[in-house]
Amino acid sequence: MCTLVFCVHGGCMTREEIFDIIYENPIIMAIKNNKDLRDSLDSENKIVFVLFGTVESIPHIVKKLKKHGKIVMVHEDLIEGLSSSQLSSAFIKNYTDADGIITTRPQNAAYARQIGLFAILRFFVLDSLSYENVKETVKKANCDLIEILPGIMPKILGDISKRTNIPVVAGGLINEKSDVIDALNANAIAISSSNTDVWKM
Repeated sequence: MCTLVFCVHGGCMTREEIFDIIYENPIIMAIKNNKDLRDSLDSENKIVFVLFGTVESIPHIVKKLKKHGKIVMVHEDLIEGLSSSQLSSAFIKNYTDADGIITTRPQNAAYARQIGLFAILRFFVLDSLSYENVKETVKKANCDLIEILPGIMPKILGDISKRTNIPVVAGGLINEKSDVIDALNANAIAISSSNTDVWKM
């Protein structure tokens, strides 16, 4: 059996090691500004989803987080100045120390995995049509994790996790301990939240 190894600028970690860290630290910090960045540096949580930045600032943001021992996933769709093409993943790999990417584009997630980045495919379930699209897309998704937003729908999280062997993360609108417990009980392996109170749970 082949073991995938993710190497970024000299640091190497296997896919299994990243999953072990996620299982041990199921609260993922989603940061959307410099204040969140500062708050995340001193948190005991290990995983950070970076949801802001520009092509100029993202290498520095990632460097700060890595200096504090964080596992960093950059949401490439939200980085100002990056295109929607697969070149965004190549930029993240070549110019930052990020461990992986988050994207809403299945082809970008597949390409990111191909070039050695951990890939998270993010879905928004807004109505029954988008839910049907998610159910079809996860059947052929080539990524390491699936993130479902909003994450406060345990029934949907449970259903999607049954349809794929790709682990699911719940994100968005998770503000209370009961939201975290419900998501984890619905077979999500972790939750992501920009709410700093949730980071302390």
